[in-house]
Amino acid sequence: MAGARYRDIADDLARRIEEGEFAAGERLPTEEQLMVDYDNASRNTIREAVKILKARGLVETTQGRGTFVLEGTVPFAVTLAGIPQPPAGTPGGEGAAYRFDAELQARQFENKDPKVEIQRATPEVAKALALKDGTRVVLRHQERFIEGRAWSLQTTYYPMEYVTRGADRLLDDEDIDEGAVAYLKETLGVEQVAYRDRITARAPDSNETTFFSLRDSGSVVIVHDRVGYDVDQRPIRFTRTVYPADRNQLDLVVGVVPPSPWAYDKGAAKEGGRS
Repeated sequence: MAGARYRDIADDLARRIEEGEFAAGERLPTEEQLMVDYDNASRNTIREAVKILKARGLVETTQGRGTFVLEGTVPFAVTLAGIPQPPAGTPGGEGAAYRFDAELQARQFENKDPKVEIQRATPEVAKALALKDGTRVVLRHQERFIEGRAWSLQTTYYPMEYVTRGADRLLDDEDIDEGAVAYLKETLGVEQVAYRDRITARAPDSNETTFFSLRDSGSVVIVHDRVGYDVDQRPIRFTRTVYPADRNQLDLVVGVVPPSPWAYDKGAAKEGGRS
């Protein structure tokens, strides 16, 4: 019962924060007041409830001052497929689709120049690209930011064969202006006509925890894997994008639809409740 009690209290406090009863920057009631508010709950029960709020990124405690509500993060909506999507070859480089989403949401976007490596394919990468284990592949790794804050990490793997056939810009540690998919079509006639997506969730690794400034416990990242295929159903690329769950939403759009009912208004998020 005691274990369930502190979770129930945490859920109720989270609800009160979400509804704007406790605004960003406001101090939560003292432990003593919360003990009274929740029918003489024990001090330890209240402390455990507050720990849950901290793990959710809702509050932080300052020694000697109390527990304060954190500013809510306005999620960034990432469109995975469908409409809206920029046409292939749209200027904006390899982050064109991400930039397109950012402009629609009036968010400040930054895509770092890629870091390029040549590696032996791991079993997972080899399977995705239908290669033998250990075959050399080109990795293009990019860091993405929204309003100066780390927002996603993306790594795309290409068969080294494409470089030997003439697509040597894959090795350049700078953005491919027309996008890598359009570049492969123009250079090699390798055209992506379909793709398969897989979305999973897991705890972040140490690099992701540091890059995204995540808490050591309780944090979750969303992993979006995409394998692109040519007209003969051969895989041409394997892309893995990692998103911290606390600041992203993934939208799947099919057909022509009106503006998202889940769109976030940055101004409204700062007034009243959290989004």
